[in-house]
Amino acid sequence: MARIGYARCSAEDQSLDIQIARLKAEGCQPIRSEKVSGASREGRTELAAILDFIRENDELVVVRADRLGRDTRDVLNIVHELDERGAFLTVLDPHVSTRGESGRIVLTVLGMVSQMERRFILERQREGIEAAKAKGVYKGGTKRLDRDKVLAMRAAGSGPAAIAKALGCSRMQVYRIIGSETVTPSP
Repeated sequence: MARIGYARCSAEDQSLDIQIARLKAEGCQPIRSEKVSGASREGRTELAAILDFIRENDELVVVRADRLGRDTRDVLNIVHELDERGAFLTVLDPHVSTRGESGRIVLTVLGMVSQMERRFILERQREGIEAAKAKGVYKGGTKRLDRDKVLAMRAAGSGPAAIAKALGCSRMQVYRIIGSETVTPSP
């Protein structure tokens, strides 16, 4: 029986250190982590890897339910996939496990709260953008990755993994930039 830790945060400038330390303290080995949105499973390669190799009686451990996902259906689908493999999920804060039915009910409620919180965040963000636009001060989001640098490195022969490592971003971000350039016709 393995205790597999999973840590996630949404942005490159956020830290996973606290989650990873907590998972280590709980005896998780291995611990997989990634910096990607929890709104969907898209681009969450580390979570996909865990779900691919988790075995019967293994335990997936996350610090909070919203680290697993912000969509109730998605979280419940992950629990279902774990069930199919004979594995289970443990959330540390608050302590909930899918080993028992009461844990499943609590996890469903936590998933709904995470989804509601995500909707509130998006609503506040949209309201803030609208207010900034009305004042004429909205400049759009800040670019976190230099597209030209990615494309130059790719043209020089670097692969997506090497580019991601050099720029401190995920391969998915590199693939998105490379993919958007192949779709866009050149002048």
